Amino acid sequence: MMSEMRQGRPATLARHGMVAAPHYLAAQAGLDLLKAGGNAVDAAIAASATLQVVYPFVCGLGGDVFMLLYDAASGHLHGLNGSGRAARGASIAALREQGHAQMPTYGIHTVTVPGCADGWGMAATRFGKLGLAAALQPAIQYAEAGFAVGPDLHSALTRMSAAEVAHPSWRAHFTPTGTVPAIGEVVRFPTLAASYRAIAAEGAAAFYRGDLAATMADFFAREGGFITREDLAEHHGDWVQPLSVRYAGHDIYELPPNTQGITALQMLGMLDGLPLGATALDPQTLHAEIEAKKLAFADRDAYLTDPTHMRIDPQALIAPDYLAARRSLIDLTRAAPSVAPGGFTGDTVYLCAADEAGNVVSLIQSNYMGFGSGVVVDGTGIVLQNRGAYFSLDPSHTNALVGGKRTLHTLIPSLALRDGKPSVVFGSMGGDGQPQTHAQVYTAVLRYGLNMQAAIELPRWVHGAEEGHETVRVEERLPSASSDGLRALGHDVQSVAAWDPMMGYAQGITFDAANGVMSGGSDPRAEGCAAGW
Repeated sequence: MMSEMRQGRPATLARHGMVAAPHYLAAQAGLDLLKAGGNAVDAAIAASATLQVVYPFVCGLGGDVFMLLYDAASGHLHGLNGSGRAARGASIAALREQGHAQMPTYGIHTVTVPGCADGWGMAATRFGKLGLAAALQPAIQYAEAGFAVGPDLHSALTRMSAAEVAHPSWRAHFTPTGTVPAIGEVVRFPTLAASYRAIAAEGAAAFYRGDLAATMADFFAREGGFITREDLAEHHGDWVQPLSVRYAGHDIYELPPNTQGITALQMLGMLDGLPLGATALDPQTLHAEIEAKKLAFADRDAYLTDPTHMRIDPQALIAPDYLAARRSLIDLTRAAPSVAPGGFTGDTVYLCAADEAGNVVSLIQSNYMGFGSGVVVDGTGIVLQNRGAYFSLDPSHTNALVGGKRTLHTLIPSLALRDGKPSVVFGSMGGDGQPQTHAQVYTAVLRYGLNMQAAIELPRWVHGAEEGHETVRVEERLPSASSDGLRALGHDVQSVAAWDPMMGYAQGITFDAANGVMSGGSDPRAEGCAAGW
């Protein structure tokens, strides 16, 4: 069956450093920082900031950021939660008084305090080498001098410009002439460049307590939003302890709640004790992954939220005895009904970077749904996320809206260690699909021996529900024996286009401890590459 899956491009091999990102300009920007004497942290921030210029439909300065950082000098792995909180003045009652029966999906009330700038600053200050200002220079150059619009950005702008949810501020920023720029047309974002320059000059404080903060607070006040200058000034990211499970002889690390990293760990922890098929695409392999997903997502929807509001200890969800009990519920001969299946939406960017000294960064950043809230702060180029759409107006819901609360985040960077050293760094965009992609790619690499590029290129599946009906969506490239085998096991299988973006944009690097060679992969579903030297 695997012979049907011919690898489309080779893995990138390098010894001195590597950056894998979903746009080639961002990967090259990160690589330039490495060649200039920077480390993996500098490179990751440079790539992240550049993506906000050239790929702004999946990430932005008005979003959040999460990182896993392996510090070679100390041999320690650190977690960074750079997510923002709901405004202190936001509440279920306030939204209901405005006539909202459920949490809005777009608009000013879906915006939570953006955590990206602070997260960059925290990482650069603690672990960077060249400083935040140097890391932002490539993005500033592209925003000021211009770059050529690629097909993905053109398509995203076309879709959003036709949508009613696009705020006038969005149109003024992205389509000032009233038309969508063509593929190959050079565009510039001078207001975004000015915002970057302010952060480069003053540090992240410029975003939360400087002139930028005043501009944002005034904008929210004009638009009737809840976020105030005090909300911005009070924001802070957090250094957190990553969580892990053992899988195929490796320790797989993810971030704790409010991310859904535990969901990926549960899937892998359950799979580690299950017999799989002969190949990564064998129906028995896919079936086991899907059934583990159902159980993990039932727990996710019941328990995961801001850790200060959780009803249980997150560690309990990945305890060996608990995973064994959940694993025992999987019937390897038949699909089980799902308690609370996930959905199919979400737009994000994931990138990773590694340097010659052994430092590794796993970084994920997002607007949430495409261009986020559909709102851009006038005069700043800051595209505001709609992460608050994940809140609920049901006070009994795990993610009930509360002022100052973090909602559940789909963003999950990951990193694997073997014998205490990085063996794999990996992640993907894709909303609820992210843990599902983690399980599939880690399984392909660690249990079936595929290189990272080959594993990323494999046809993928995403399980979820729309209008109450759950399905397994598979790329049409999946061998018919795999699809037919899943149907025989009781799954409702629906095909989608080959290389469909709903399957996420994945990036990853594996590390050969014996010779120091890095092997990188980048998703053909996006416009990226794994750039190394």
